Amino acid sequence: MDGQHFVYIAECADGSLYAGYTTDPERRIATHNAGKGAKYTRSRLPVRLVHTEGYATKPLAMKREAEIKRMTRGEKLRLIRACAGR
Repeated sequence: MDGQHFVYIAECADGSLYAGYTTDPERRIATHNAGKGAKYTRSRLPVRLVHTEGYATKPLAMKREAEIKRMTRGEKLRLIRACAGR
């Protein structure tokens, strides 16, 4: 996975969805669950990884992260379901 850039969606304990960028999704989820992740997730622990997308460059991943953050909850859930079926 060296050189890979990922966009991920985590489901929080309250059912909300959080999108972010990382180079190591598993480590990032562990960081969130240790209470050292994004401020948003700290009060919504634990979180679990529900979706990842890999990109060759950071700018591509960051662009996709911004797109996902603009999606409605329903659109995010459809994305998660669609990709889970692959």
